[in-house]
Amino acid sequence: MTEFLVGTAILFAYHLTAVFALPLAIGTCTRLPLEVVRKAQHVAYALSMFLLLGLFEHWYLAVGAAFALPLVAYPVLALWERHPSYGRLMTDRSVGGGELRRQMMYVQLAFAILITAFWGGLGPDWRPLVAAAAMVWGFGDAAAALVGTLVGRHGVRHRDVEGAKTFEGTAAMIAAGAAATFLTLTIYGGAPWWVSLGAAALVAPIAGIVELFSRRGFDTLTVPLAAAGALVPWWLLVAGTAG
Repeated sequence: MTEFLVGTAILFAYHLTAVFALPLAIGTCTRLPLEVVRKAQHVAYALSMFLLLGLFEHWYLAVGAAFALPLVAYPVLALWERHPSYGRLMTDRSVGGGELRRQMMYVQLAFAILITAFWGGLGPDWRPLVAAAAMVWGFGDAAAALVGTLVGRHGVRHRDVEGAKTFEGTAAMIAAGAAATFLTLTIYGGAPWWVSLGAAALVAPIAGIVELFSRRGFDTLTVPLAAAGALVPWWLLVAGTAG
């Protein structure tokens, strides 16, 4: 119980500082566009996966901490949405608010599924795969949004593509997702560079396509799960080379 309480407290402190207070303070002081601040928070959120994987000895404690966050933050956000300061500080694209709360639930659900399926189902040696899937989503989606918004000129026109998505944004997601996969598996996972490179080449395009066709914000859920599924054969290869 002590491990869970301490770990959850650290996780809460991280979110209050790195995900909420610090990006908003930087955005206010530098007058950065709200979308840049939003994606900085997005990346910081993805990085919280390393805390979930590192602070707890057992997978179910990490899952409990993942669900503890929205249990507290969801009602707080719901109340804050009624105050004018919410609209000034937060980039919530839903009429009347609610987008950030939904996205938080999607992220924590994706994290819980990944941790349960791989760390809980297959063992602690699979934690690097969980981390890589979260990083593909975090860095890839942030790159797609920023590049697509700032320099995107060629829109993707397809009946199943929602919103103003661009080829430049999708290319940026693939590039950022590949870099995130390679670095996470190599540095955090200790995989041979050639295994990480092959994984990056396979997973990043899959994540880019899934993000492109995901609708109503569900890419927060679909991208990390798709990335994890694509990584399975490559992480089995790591186990084979280690053996």
